[in-house]
Amino acid sequence: MPRQRPFLSDNAATIHPRLWEAMRAADSPDSPYDGDRLSAALDERFSELFGRECAAIWIATGTAANCLALATMVQPHGGVVCHEEAHIEVDEGGAPGFYLHGAKLMLASGEGAKLTPADIAAVIDPIRPDVHQVQPHAIAITQASEYGRAYRPHELAALGAFAKERGLGLHMDGARFANAVAFLGGSAADAAGPCDTLAFGCIKNGGMSAEALVLFDPAQAELVKYRRKRAGHLQCKGRYQAAQVLAMLEGDLWLENARAANAAAAEIAGACGERLMHPVEANELFVRLTPGERESLRAQGFEFYDWGADAARFVTAWNTPQDDALALAQAVANL
Repeated sequence: MPRQRPFLSDNAATIHPRLWEAMRAADSPDSPYDGDRLSAALDERFSELFGRECAAIWIATGTAANCLALATMVQPHGGVVCHEEAHIEVDEGGAPGFYLHGAKLMLASGEGAKLTPADIAAVIDPIRPDVHQVQPHAIAITQASEYGRAYRPHELAALGAFAKERGLGLHMDGARFANAVAFLGGSAADAAGPCDTLAFGCIKNGGMSAEALVLFDPAQAELVKYRRKRAGHLQCKGRYQAAQVLAMLEGDLWLENARAANAAAAEIAGACGERLMHPVEANELFVRLTPGERESLRAQGFEFYDWGADAARFVTAWNTPQDDALALAQAVANL
């Protein structure tokens, strides 16, 4: 049997050793819940990262981080405009409706799973301003998008201006935020733009069980903490969550990991040519492959998900061996 070479998901990657070390270092008595010294350090560390005051709260999952953020902006009778293939619509099992007590997701179309002000206006402009129709309260975007596309700073600025003009909150699902920053080459602040909230992804980037919900209006932190408790996400020993997040930021490990994943994806992309469905701007590749071609790759040990009838999705991770990336590139070139 050929050696298995996994490209299923960056969620399946191993935990970075420095995060294990950080959790072991946190294994001493401290205040419970989020009263420990590590949790208390998050606000300052993220304020430094983004160059403006913010509050940061550890959350166990990206789903909960997205939903708790949106709950600060959206009333149960309101709506959230998102891409029709956004994670909150396709892959969160109805959690937004649960956390937001029935608020509606209002689906928009956009190239590469990205949204523009025009895409959003096409959805909300026909809505009458009366009680018989759900009114939009917020916009949710994903950086990098569900097709691995990165929003540029000017695109985010346009979305921020539109949201402000329409009185809408702006949330960013940053499950692969690090990969977008690594691709764009600018700062974290550039890649976050004028968002009100950001789910800062760690788990896909070498973390174990912690994400960070960043609130660019620190006054919202108290509300989110009550909602986090009510949702069952207040960990009794929160210092282990905080330790993971802080270790990811220490020495820019989050960027180092993302650059490694992106580099592996770029190596494979170079062999895919016109098979690519989307430009590769992070660590995901969507590749046109026939059923027979996919069977051939699996017979060689490559693991990946089918993407519809005639394509496949490959995801690289912080620890993808260069040999595996080179082998997949060569296998695709040989098809």
